[in-house]
Amino acid sequence: MQDKLTIVGQCPKEQTGTKITFKPDAEIFEETHFDYATLREHFQETAFLTKGVKIIFKDEREGQQAENVFHYEGGIREFVEHINKTRETSYDEIFYCEGMKDDIAVEVAFQHYDGYNEVNFSYVNNINTVDGGTHVMGFRSALTKTINDYGRKFGLLKASDKNLTGEDIREGLTSVISVKIPDPQFEGQTKGKLGTSEATSAVATVLSEKLEYFLEENPTIAKAIFEKSMVASRAREAARKARELVRRKSPLESGRLPGKLTDCSSNDPSESEIYIVEGNSAGGSAVGARNPRVQAVLPLRGKILNVEKARLDRIYGNAEIRAMITAFGTGIHEDFDISKLRYNKIIIMTDADVDGAHISTLLLTFLYRFMPDLIREGHVYLAQPPLYKIEKNKRVWYAYSDDELNSILTEIGRDNNNKIQRYKGLGEMDAEQLWETTMDPERRILLRVQIDSETASEVDLTFATLMGDQVEPRREFIEANAKYVKNLDI
Repeated sequence: MQDKLTIVGQCPKEQTGTKITFKPDAEIFEETHFDYATLREHFQETAFLTKGVKIIFKDEREGQQAENVFHYEGGIREFVEHINKTRETSYDEIFYCEGMKDDIAVEVAFQHYDGYNEVNFSYVNNINTVDGGTHVMGFRSALTKTINDYGRKFGLLKASDKNLTGEDIREGLTSVISVKIPDPQFEGQTKGKLGTSEATSAVATVLSEKLEYFLEENPTIAKAIFEKSMVASRAREAARKARELVRRKSPLESGRLPGKLTDCSSNDPSESEIYIVEGNSAGGSAVGARNPRVQAVLPLRGKILNVEKARLDRIYGNAEIRAMITAFGTGIHEDFDISKLRYNKIIIMTDADVDGAHISTLLLTFLYRFMPDLIREGHVYLAQPPLYKIEKNKRVWYAYSDDELNSILTEIGRDNNNKIQRYKGLGEMDAEQLWETTMDPERRILLRVQIDSETASEVDLTFATLMGDQVEPRREFIEANAKYVKNLDI
């Protein structure tokens, strides 16, 4: 029988609370290393989603001491501000509302920026629903109806004008939707998509009422939203016409190949892969090196369009982007269908220099903005070509980093018999070298590109910072991270 609880002393009120200490079980978890950056971003997101809560995060490991404090009284309103901090916004005030319906707590915040991509993050009980769901459906339907109704009521839409579409209104919209549901129903085991039907009407009801009042109280903001949406509507029509050029059957069905694609002979997507390379020189080497049965090669001419700063009509009109869309077979935007993907691996293979890094970043920006499921489902990779070729006494070694070069030189000896070649580009390799170093599945090094749902907002912020219009945030990022740069050719 347990003893009764007894009071053993008193302590100041500010020192009360509960302390929980835990360690992962090494017998269950193969990896017990904690990544500070990942945890930091997760705790920051949690603080945004639970306004008023204060999270103090400390790293007390030897040699890694760090501390962050997250506390946001504005909740998801400050979340939107954080996401848009590197963007030029269309108006200053951030719309925010909250309410209850059918035991569902609803919070919505949004603000337009002077860009063209919709940025939406949705949460259920602080869980990131990466695939949206019924709460997002409620948000979109209410947003579209309320803004169109306002436009009709106050003459911003004439009788002869068509209603604005949801796509028009959401162009350049940053939004956060957070709902708290006692017993949420999800579609699938990953909890990536909410299936609770009541969430649709709950979000729609709360948003419609509060947004209607907000627009009437802020006519200047309402006008800014309408002007941006009308411009988007005209651009959407131009994009529709351009999209017809790439909305087609797969290249295999049509008998035509996009651009300069050298396709593989296999019709099985599970074993097929496509290399995206820069220029005809690298393309020629890759075509000569590849396994023609399962490896396709698509050379790109120059640098593709920066989609972070372009509307859909320009994106669909870009020849290099059209070639990729057609080659992949999935379509983009509302036409995207991952079941039509023609290659299991999409491998970006660029030179190991500044231009190559820039091209890789442009390609990743395009994939992230318009085909994010390719990344989420593990289809996108970065090839790692060697930086050095070392020859000595008719033997050859390849080094993929400066550290590996030093290790090889230490092993074979540093003397005048060493012949070291620094590869400036893939075109410097012959087909045999490119195969054995970068394309042979048995020996190559591939880095899989991944998006962690816990850090999705920070990924979006990084793309906006690096590829957006604002120079100052990019300069600050470069200054903060310059010390981590390796293999920079000056």
